[in-house]
Amino acid sequence: MTDTPDTGPGPERALADAQRAHWQQTYTANPGMYGERPSAPAEYAAGVFAAAGAREVLELGAGHGRDALHFARAGFRVLAADFSPTGLEQLRATAADQGLADRLSVLTHNVRDPLPLPDASVDAVFAHMLLCMALSTGEIEALVAEVRRVLRPGGTLVHTVRHTGDAHYGAGTGHGDDIWEHGGFAVHFFPRELVDRLAEGWHLTDVHPFEEGELPRRLWRITQEKPR
Repeated sequence: MTDTPDTGPGPERALADAQRAHWQQTYTANPGMYGERPSAPAEYAAGVFAAAGAREVLELGAGHGRDALHFARAGFRVLAADFSPTGLEQLRATAADQGLADRLSVLTHNVRDPLPLPDASVDAVFAHMLLCMALSTGEIEALVAEVRRVLRPGGTLVHTVRHTGDAHYGAGTGHGDDIWEHGGFAVHFFPRELVDRLAEGWHLTDVHPFEEGELPRRLWRITQEKPR
């Protein structure tokens, strides 16, 4: 199910700006909104990254950092990126309180822009529900290309996305390109074809369906490796 898309950069930029403001307000009003326990995908990813011999993890869409902190506690050096300075300040303070400041750094970054990192400079990338935010298909494709650029050969990307089998798909306000806004949060719901297209040129090792939250949200956990 799709909606008629808006045309031109104006509506896309307006939606992006509105979502950034909404997340800033949400983190300010609800510090630590996701709790202290890591997500199940982060626990899985830590095991995958360790088995691959990774030492450095880039997390995209880190928020207030429950998963970034988990990676740091697991012994990885972590760069936590998010477009919300509020969320990252909460993460920085928590890392200091937990004695993890030397293992974790933060980066305020909008993933619509190129990553400010050198080619082949990180071992692993993690993104929990970041690729299914209010990003156009073109922006998602560009982001995955940037992730591939900064990953070292043999590096692993683990990411999760809500998919078109989710109860909120087709509900609320449609922005086109399978983006639907419900309760103030805009989500790009993935068809399986998009998962496969984003993995072209990679080794796609796992697409695992799972549920999370009270609705529950329906997601895929995707594991893909950059060829050596």
